[in-house]
Amino acid sequence: MEGLLIGCGTVLLIGLFDPLASKGEYYFGTKINGAFLLGGFVFAGLSIFINHLIASILLGVVSCCCFWSIKEVKEQEQRVLKGWFPENPKRKEYYREKQAE
Repeated sequence: MEGLLIGCGTVLLIGLFDPLASKGEYYFGTKINGAFLLGGFVFAGLSIFINHLIASILLGVVSCCCFWSIKEVKEQEQRVLKGWFPENPKRKEYYREKQAE
């Protein structure tokens, strides 16, 4: 039963972090990566010190999702620059500078 719970929790967490990375890039750009990095380290630390097996594993999954989101935010920015996703109208200047690079 524990394996099924961990598997379902992992799928749900991945499903949660995918839109978090996209929305994070939309509102904050790559600046959001600092929050994902900090979150990754915090949740990794919690995972190490929590004695409950399932909670520890799921915190480790959250940590990995945070670290994965850093890569995903960078890729999302590229998708926005290619026109595949909408850009935040409040950050038009940012995207214009990126396109000029």
